[in-house]
Amino acid sequence: MLNDILDALPLPTIRVKTNGTVLFCNKVCGDFLQDPATLTGSSLIALVHADDQDAVRDALVKAATGQPTQIEVRLDQDGSPLHYALFSFRDDPFPEEPAILVQATDITAQKLLELDLASRESRWNSALINSESGVWDQNMSTGVFYGSDTWRSIRGMAPDDPIETNHQRWLELIHPDDRDRVIFSIERQNAGDPEFAVFEYREKHKDGHWVWIECRGAAVEHDADGNPIRIVGIDNDISTRKAAEFALEKMSRRLKLALEASHIGVFEVDFETRQTTWDDRMYSIFNVSKGQDIVIDGVWEKMVHPEDLPRVQKNVEFHVGKLTAFSDEYRIIMPDGKLRYIRSRTVPFIDNAGHVRMVGANWDVTDDIVLQRELERAKNLAEARNLELEEAKNSIEYNAMHDYLTELPNRRYLDETLRRMAAECARDGQGIGILHIDLDRFKQVNDTFGHRAGDMLLQNVAQLLRKNVRGADFVARIGGDEFVFVSRYTGTSKKFSALADRLIKELRKPMHHDGHEFRCGASIGIACESGRDIDPKQLLLNADIALYNAKKRGRNRYDFFSSDTQDILINTKRVSDEILLGLERSEFIPYYQLQFDAKTLDIIGAETLARWKHPTEGILTPDRFLAIAEDLDAVTAIDEMMLEKAVSDFNIWQKTGLPIPKVSVNVSSRRLHDPLLTKSLKSLDIKPGTVSFELLESIFLDDSDQTVLDNLTRLRKLGIAIEVDDFGTGHASIISLLRISPDALKIDRELVRLLPQSNEQRKLLSSILEIGRSLNIRVIAEGVETQAHIRILRDLGCDYLQGYALCRPIPAEMVEAFVTGQSWRQDNGNGSVHNKFSEILAANKKKAGDYR
Repeated sequence: MLNDILDALPLPTIRVKTNGTVLFCNKVCGDFLQDPATLTGSSLIALVHADDQDAVRDALVKAATGQPTQIEVRLDQDGSPLHYALFSFRDDPFPEEPAILVQATDITAQKLLELDLASRESRWNSALINSESGVWDQNMSTGVFYGSDTWRSIRGMAPDDPIETNHQRWLELIHPDDRDRVIFSIERQNAGDPEFAVFEYREKHKDGHWVWIECRGAAVEHDADGNPIRIVGIDNDISTRKAAEFALEKMSRRLKLALEASHIGVFEVDFETRQTTWDDRMYSIFNVSKGQDIVIDGVWEKMVHPEDLPRVQKNVEFHVGKLTAFSDEYRIIMPDGKLRYIRSRTVPFIDNAGHVRMVGANWDVTDDIVLQRELERAKNLAEARNLELEEAKNSIEYNAMHDYLTELPNRRYLDETLRRMAAECARDGQGIGILHIDLDRFKQVNDTFGHRAGDMLLQNVAQLLRKNVRGADFVARIGGDEFVFVSRYTGTSKKFSALADRLIKELRKPMHHDGHEFRCGASIGIACESGRDIDPKQLLLNADIALYNAKKRGRNRYDFFSSDTQDILINTKRVSDEILLGLERSEFIPYYQLQFDAKTLDIIGAETLARWKHPTEGILTPDRFLAIAEDLDAVTAIDEMMLEKAVSDFNIWQKTGLPIPKVSVNVSSRRLHDPLLTKSLKSLDIKPGTVSFELLESIFLDDSDQTVLDNLTRLRKLGIAIEVDDFGTGHASIISLLRISPDALKIDRELVRLLPQSNEQRKLLSSILEIGRSLNIRVIAEGVETQAHIRILRDLGCDYLQGYALCRPIPAEMVEAFVTGQSWRQDNGNGSVHNKFSEILAANKKKAGDYR
């Protein structure tokens, strides 16, 4: 009876076991699924697509537990198009055995329609996204306004930003000059006027600037009275296009004004049609009626001067063949027989139709040519008349200001230069440094080898001085064997010392004349002064006094001026004795200034700085004793003492676990020339990679002999790194760097000091850093005084930092507390890093002075 009921149903109905085996199917199953005879006994699960079989199993389980279920499935029919069915599962109301009724509905047509609609919607959305158009939909009946993500993006809105739907408030976002036109355009657009289907206006971007928008819209729904109730459209951001249009319009106005102001005529030639187009100015220039036809081999060719025509036509043919722009100048014969000069500028090209064309400009330069020729004649005449006078004047002035033998400036020129430099110092407060150079044993050369040898010697000295002139430096001969070298003084005498050393060394070298060898030498007095009240005469006299003192102290040397030479000599003798005694008592101690990684501010090393623990004056810095120590030849002994103590302190730090990878120590030029240097170092048992030697750029880089180079090679074999100190003070060359090949360069603090205020200093530092990178040399910046220095140097790519902003020089006993305290990482708000050891250091000094 149940099967008869199922047969009477209009939809395919199937009785299945809970495992999906078909027990019975009604007749209509054959119209949609399979023949009832074939289907009976088979599996309902096998009837559907493999991806939907688990859903059928779940539905059977639910129906068996009394839960009616509906699912959509795809039928697995070999060779037939894909069909979709809606299966409804429920338990059998008259079970003779556990069974489930499944009713199938054919939804293929409906499903295909849904898929087609989804595909169309996807294509539409993709098209809108790719077109960068913003879609909008305004429903006037509901008051709802929809704007797509692109529509919002054009206005700078986020996807979740609310859209202004109040018409009056929205109008406030429209540019005041566009509001009336926008209101009228919207009214016409809503009315279906095709002339206003598209209009442009400016709307305020969320960031505050104006955006040009092209609005396209149309009514898609109307009420019973024909009034629009739904408007749909798209907006496009045309700001770039409008900017280009405005720029083109502005350029066109300028070009038109320029053409009118300059009386330039514009022409265009089509070589395919042989037709030429002239503007009004061209007709005016050539005095040709506007109605006259202009073609190739016509009016223009007849007006060009016969002597110029072949050249001009050849020039045109050559450049048109290569499609390169060209200029020309030629004469034309006017109808009244007068000559006019025409200048042209022409550009050939190929247009879209493939025609060879050229466009150009002509202008009448007759008046310019006439004036130019008249001026040229006047100029030639004036030059001819003045040439001899000018040459005579120059010769007289030169001879009056220069020495006849060496051609260097003379005393008169020197006095004028010093007055000028003093006036400049009065304005900017800078300083002047003078080297007064007197040749030693010059009289003996003259007396022994004759005046010709003496003249040759003076000329060689002049050439040497010229080679050492840099920038605003000045050199003069002021007497028989006396010379003066003048340079800017910036507060440090280092460069004057280096220059004097270099000159003395060069002048010691033997010279040859007429088969004879002789030596000379020189003594140098140096005087420096800065401020706004420099007396150039007194300064020159001071240099002369210093020269006298240098000669008095043994010649072939230099000396700096002091206002009280007697006191200086006494003090020098006292300090000299104390230095020798201090070496015996081991009074010279190391102070350490830590160095930091520019990126992480981690410690990368410590520079060893010599200090003299004077028994009565307290801690003294090198500026108080180094010069005298050099005269005593005691610098080498101090360097050795600093190295021994630095290695000892470093070993203690290593044992206590302090994260200080290495120490660097200074080494003097004299010690670097010692052939037994490396032998003395082996006794210290220096671990490779833990010690660096700092070598002053001003001492050795450009004056390295073979002994120095050999010592550097041996130092590297011992694992001692080489660093160049005070780099950038103007002594080293790139070739010297390549020859020495240091591991690191230390940029002089004077180059770092003005970094926050000077773009030029930043460019210079960038160049030095680039040199370091290209040569694989690390760069350390000294004189890092503020947070601004740290930030700028890090941004420029500097490797390591050293200076008061991070750490002042401290004695060995304070290093551990400083390192563990990490105080350099704490900013105190005034642009420098707080150092809690500053007060302790200051207390250790009985006299004020620099910790450097």
